[in-house]
Amino acid sequence: MTMARNEKTIGAGEFKAKCLKLLDEVKQQHKEIVITKRGKPVARLVPLAEEFPEIFGRMKGTGEILGDIVSPIGDIWNAEKDSDD
Repeated sequence: MTMARNEKTIGAGEFKAKCLKLLDEVKQQHKEIVITKRGKPVARLVPLAEEFPEIFGRMKGTGEILGDIVSPIGDIWNAEKDSDD
């Protein structure tokens, strides 16, 4: 088995004794742990990829339309003015 740069190996007995601490370590340091039994790898503890919340549609239903948003307001925009002014 090839060891990755960001992983360490630990025996099953030690893993059993330090399980919760090792789970926190994997999460915080994004490091993998290979768990061995009698010196042979049997499992790999890896951090989960963080899921990011969906941003599209996140604010749906939070806005409110007040008044007519389609009809012109009567003001002349700079783009509509004559260049002679």
